[in-house]
This record gives sequence, C-alpha cells and structure tokens, in this order.
Amino acid sequence: MLKLKASDVSSNEFGSAWLYGLAEAMQSTMLARNGVGIAAPQVYVSKRVIIVASKANLRYPDAPEMTPIVMVNPQILARSEQNNLGEEGCLSVPNERGQVPRTNEIFIRYFDLEGQQIELMLAGFPARIVQHEIDHLNGILFVERL
Repeated sequence: MLKLKASDVSSNEFGSAWLYGLAEAMQSTMLARNGVGIAAPQVYVSKRVIIVASKANLRYPDAPEMTPIVMVNPQILARSEQNNLGEEGCLSVPNERGQVPRTNEIFIRYFDLEGQQIELMLAGFPARIVQHEIDHLNGILFVERL
C-alpha cells in the first residue's frame, strides 16, 4: 500500500460520512503514535488525504504549535529555491530517523473535507511535514530521500 500512488478524492466523496470517518481515524492514529502528520495510505486507504499537525511531542520536542489541518488532494504549486536538511522519522518506518533535504517554503492548494479549495504558504517544519506526507501519497518513503 505504501508504494502505490494514491487516488484523488472524487467530488462526490466531499462532505461524506466516509471522508469524515477517514480523517477521524487518521487523526486518532497520528495522536496515538505521537505523530505530527499522517497520510491516508498509512491507515491502509489509498486516497490523497493528509493531516498536518505540528506540535511539540516526544518525537519532535522543538516542533512549532499549529492547528491540525486536513488536506484533501493537496498539490505543491511552488517551492522556494532554498533547501534545508532536517531530521525526519515516520510512523510507518518505526525506529528509523534521518536527515532529509526539503524545500524550506512551499505554496500549496488543497481542499477541506467539504470540498472548499484553499491555498496556503507554509515554511519551516510545517512545510517539511506537508512534503513528507505528499511523498506518501506518491508512494515514496523518507528513507528513499536519505
């Protein structure tokens, strides 16, 4: 499942009990495992849904606090030229960590659970989380970027 490219969420799935249930299951799994992000393929659903939820925890004690965001069909529209190395781990690759190069800033477009389109600029650690989770949607694990 983790090596597959996930399918888009279709227009008739927005606002559905199924999509809300998926987001709730993802959130519960992420919180139980002290994660700062999660992608649907990590809970065995090959759909383009991620949650970004930066916060300080045992795995990332210096993570900035942000309100969790569920992103459906996320796309990176633009990236800064500046890359930074940063330590990453993954709920799907337990006990492995490594320094991964990621773009420092990204401009993204995604939909919320109701299908409203949103555009957002992210920088630093939250941008790293989005890039890591979008990699999951494309069948790429962080260890392939080491």
